[in-house]
Amino acid sequence: MKRETIVWTILFIAGGLFLSYRAAFSPHGMGKVYVKAEQVNPNSQTDLRTKYIGARPGEKGAVLSIPRSVGLWLAALFTLAIFSFLYRDNVFFKIAESVMVGVSAGWAMVTAGFWDTLVPKLLAKLAPDMTRAWALPKLEKTSHADPLYLVPLVLGIMLLWRLAPRGGWIARWPLAFIVGTFAGIKLTMYLDADFVSQIRSTIVPLVVVLQSGQLDVWASIRNVGLVFGVLSCLTYFFFSVEHRGIAGKIARIGIWYLMITFGASFAFTVMGRIALLASRITFLFDDWLWLMDPNHKRPWEPFFSG
Repeated sequence: MKRETIVWTILFIAGGLFLSYRAAFSPHGMGKVYVKAEQVNPNSQTDLRTKYIGARPGEKGAVLSIPRSVGLWLAALFTLAIFSFLYRDNVFFKIAESVMVGVSAGWAMVTAGFWDTLVPKLLAKLAPDMTRAWALPKLEKTSHADPLYLVPLVLGIMLLWRLAPRGGWIARWPLAFIVGTFAGIKLTMYLDADFVSQIRSTIVPLVVVLQSGQLDVWASIRNVGLVFGVLSCLTYFFFSVEHRGIAGKIARIGIWYLMITFGASFAFTVMGRIALLASRITFLFDDWLWLMDPNHKRPWEPFFSG
């Protein structure tokens, strides 16, 4: 047996023993979610509906929620399965990856595709009375059937023709319509957001004077640096003139501007990923293992206080 395999086997056994110890000797048991009932409208005498909210272990009215506890354990195990890829590709990572992709696709299809798109934007336009009685009771009673929405219905059916054994070419027409429409809409959006807005933001006064008549030195330096940076970056991408002499020096400054921008963007991306990693580690150590309690959700002193 390889030394690497022995080391990881020991780590897995030690981790299993630690989890068993935490589950057996923690005051209320780790990895458990407690809830309590709360009235939806506390000031109403007729609306007696209740909802379950998170509660502290040992709190009055708090009960153990089996479904939420099972969900907590599944989330923790899937998180560890994703982290196992840091060792190497394995079957646990593949299972977690497949489940995540499948659940995300199913959720998007049911929620975004059906309930947020087909029901309110198609069925409610074609058959408002039926949709109001079946799915949207708050739909306005003044709504009337609009036959114009038969066009997207027909296009949607044509798009599904791709799944048929014959006549797959029929799906090309609605697909071309979708791609062309989407490209046209996004073109105007990106043109305004990434082109016109940047030009508008570059048109700034080089000398900023306050209402009191005093010179705002830092604002002036910022605006000068902004305009000079934009011009130097444009000079770097201007290939009709050879980058020698003054043009070459300005282009080199433009390279510095570009590298600082790319570095800041990369750092922002890395910090976002680190924030995600920190949230998952906090979830494991706080919600699952109960090794720390920064929000004081439990009544006892944890092993590590936040």
